[in-house]
Amino acid sequence: MVSWKIGFLFGLFQVFELLFWERLSSGKDLAEFSRFKGHGKLAANRSTTRPTVTIHGADGAPCGSTATLPSVFKAPIRPDIVQKVHTGMAKNKRQPYAVSEKAGHQTSAESWGTGRAVARIPRVSGGGTHRAGQAAFGNQCRSGRMFAPTKVWRRWHVKINLGQKRFATASALAASATAPLVQARGHRISTVPELPLVIADSAFSTMNKTRTAVELLKSVGAYQDVIKASKSRKIRAGKGKLRGRRHRQRRGPLVIINPADENAQSVVKSFRNIPGVETASVTSLNLLQLAPGGHLGRFVVWTESAFNALNTVYGTTVAPSELKRDYLLPSNIVSNADIGRLINSAEVQAVVRPAKGGPRQKKGGKAGVLKKNPLRNRQVLLRLNPYAKAFSEQKLGCVKQEKVKERPGQSETFKTIINTD
Repeated sequence: MVSWKIGFLFGLFQVFELLFWERLSSGKDLAEFSRFKGHGKLAANRSTTRPTVTIHGADGAPCGSTATLPSVFKAPIRPDIVQKVHTGMAKNKRQPYAVSEKAGHQTSAESWGTGRAVARIPRVSGGGTHRAGQAAFGNQCRSGRMFAPTKVWRRWHVKINLGQKRFATASALAASATAPLVQARGHRISTVPELPLVIADSAFSTMNKTRTAVELLKSVGAYQDVIKASKSRKIRAGKGKLRGRRHRQRRGPLVIINPADENAQSVVKSFRNIPGVETASVTSLNLLQLAPGGHLGRFVVWTESAFNALNTVYGTTVAPSELKRDYLLPSNIVSNADIGRLINSAEVQAVVRPAKGGPRQKKGGKAGVLKKNPLRNRQVLLRLNPYAKAFSEQKLGCVKQEKVKERPGQSETFKTIINTD
């Protein structure tokens, strides 16, 4: 019930966003849009009106070069597919667990049968101790087994359609370039110059210390999200704190690198000790990182080489990927989701045939005539029964009939008629 509501809201959001950018591209409200002080750049990524992305240097300023926006950022955003795939992928890393098959049955117990005014549950044999005579084995008994003991042969893992996994990953990447979705997920991006955030490879060439990675995040305005993640660290509630997962905290930026770079390993080591920051390879992106919890809009920081490799990894809607066999990016079946606007457009109305007749009639009626209830519609009632008007005005339906005391066959007139010769 909740999933289709969320999908409907996201679809409605995309419709409004499409209409907004269509209006902007026509030159309207451009002055008003420019006053958003950076947020316009954040929101502009989902539109083809800005097909290039600025590359920033180590100091956070634009380095003068740009990159073409990869086609994967124009993929349709489908939260329903993302949630379904995320649920399956989260199940696939579970480990089997079960109670011992002997638990609750490691005692000699036998029912006393009937006739002793006690329940027929098995009871511990013997005597001379409190344990003797106590009920055993049942789930309602002390030291008994649990109800429906867990087994290791439960169906732990779920097979996921490969096309759906790739669709979900493409949707998560497209959502990472949409500022409202990133902000709605809780990331602090008010000081980020634009999304997607691409940093030049020269900023990572000499990176081998965590101090250098922190300075880079501060210079591009992404360190506020790290502070948010660091302050959210809390002790886990429940038994999980005893099982190696004592603390829990929010997710911070995701740094995506290209493993083909020479300094890729040093970049991973530099970022791995920063709270909430994760690293991923552009050739093996994981939906659990791109959409944690099944929620779209992860804040992603791209290296220049990883950003340029996206078209190679995912291809386009017409050119297949070089790394995924026969894979084309998904595209919208309907580019404009405003169906009412499409139907009422001049182009569609010019070719459709005119409507025939009026409202459709139910079975057994005259074609093109709507059947109306004469008990509710007075005009139809008078058409069928013209006397209904006089009947209503004279209130003949409310006139009481006089009671006749003589019963039929017992009056004198009737007797006279019968006895006549």
